[in-house]
Amino acid sequence: MQSAFGGIDFGTSNSTVGVIRNGRARLVALEGEQPTLPSAVFFNFEDGYTYFGRRAISDYTDSIEGRLMRSLKSVLGSTLANEKTRIKARQIGFIDIVGMFVGHLKKRLEEDAGGAVENVVLGRPVQFVDDDAAADAKAQGELEKAARAQGFRHIAFQFEPIAAALDYEQNVTREELALIVDMGGGTSDFSIVRVSPERARSNDRKADILANRGVHIGGTDFDRLLSIAHVMPELGYLTRTKDHKRNLPAAYFVDLATWQRINLVYTAKAMTDLRQIRYEAERADLVDRFIHVVEHRYGHAMAGLVERAKIALTEQSSAEVKVSLPGARFAAEITRAGLEETISGDIERVTATVKQTIADAGITASAITAVFLTGGSTAIPLAKRQILSLVPQAAVIEGDMFGSVGLGLALDAQRKYA
Repeated sequence: MQSAFGGIDFGTSNSTVGVIRNGRARLVALEGEQPTLPSAVFFNFEDGYTYFGRRAISDYTDSIEGRLMRSLKSVLGSTLANEKTRIKARQIGFIDIVGMFVGHLKKRLEEDAGGAVENVVLGRPVQFVDDDAAADAKAQGELEKAARAQGFRHIAFQFEPIAAALDYEQNVTREELALIVDMGGGTSDFSIVRVSPERARSNDRKADILANRGVHIGGTDFDRLLSIAHVMPELGYLTRTKDHKRNLPAAYFVDLATWQRINLVYTAKAMTDLRQIRYEAERADLVDRFIHVVEHRYGHAMAGLVERAKIALTEQSSAEVKVSLPGARFAAEITRAGLEETISGDIERVTATVKQTIADAGITASAITAVFLTGGSTAIPLAKRQILSLVPQAAVIEGDMFGSVGLGLALDAQRKYA
């Protein structure tokens, strides 16, 4: 019987579960044969069930009545973590919903293991919250509490870029000084690690980790910035009041553009406020579009269109966000240049964090022999270009974009629990 342990990469956008089988790390099939599961929960009001991943998103986009939650990891350490949200007649805490999702991952892990699993290594970003040690510790504690409530008894944490390094190390043939770049949906994390076939057999790797840093910037931040800059103006953002004294209030536009805050627009108070904003607006027709999007609970679907446009711009020079609701018909074109201009400030913060990681390691950039890329946001051309320009001499290795962390967490769990 296999040892009852595993590694869980609970991601902002996607999650994976890693195990050791026949001496090798592999990912558990979480949805059909898919080893990745979108980090989404849908409370279906029509049949009363709760669904996860692609099924959750599909039910929502098929206009089934219910409530979709995405980017749940982003609530950890934030003020939302202490709040509850209404699901039909119930009030459910955001951390409890995180627990439901972790519990679903645990169920898949146990199905694969053929029995109960009480030992787990959970991945975590280098910083859940930037420059706030207390909030960062609170976020880890919230995730641990959610996992423990699902039946995990022995819980350890590992930095996500270190887990990625453990996965990368399985294929190295000589000693490397590696910069591990893990840019996901919610955070960008970096580590500088010495890896080699010999070091891979050691149980104590502390001396091999030269530096860790992270910044709370990821793919969902790029989605938000794109939506605010290119889509929200089609709904009245930055337009003036009738008296030309000010712009319309920005808060609800920002909420609608932010994955984890979209549901906050679906309240009676928000609708009352939006109708007042419409009354004051010079372009009431645009605010009507906004109200129509809210009335049809189309916010997550629209955010998905923005996300798909961002992904398309990895290969294309332009993409379109097209909304075709009866009362909200418009198309917003986004070019590659527009994407890069919109996210350039965040990318500058990311590259500054990489530079600081190198400085923390006490080495020069030229000493780095390999760059290991993982996480979906490393596919963004500007991000990849700017990071690699810091270490032009290093070999570039592209790992499993969504699976490297989960695989590395399984390897770490093997060391801790086998």
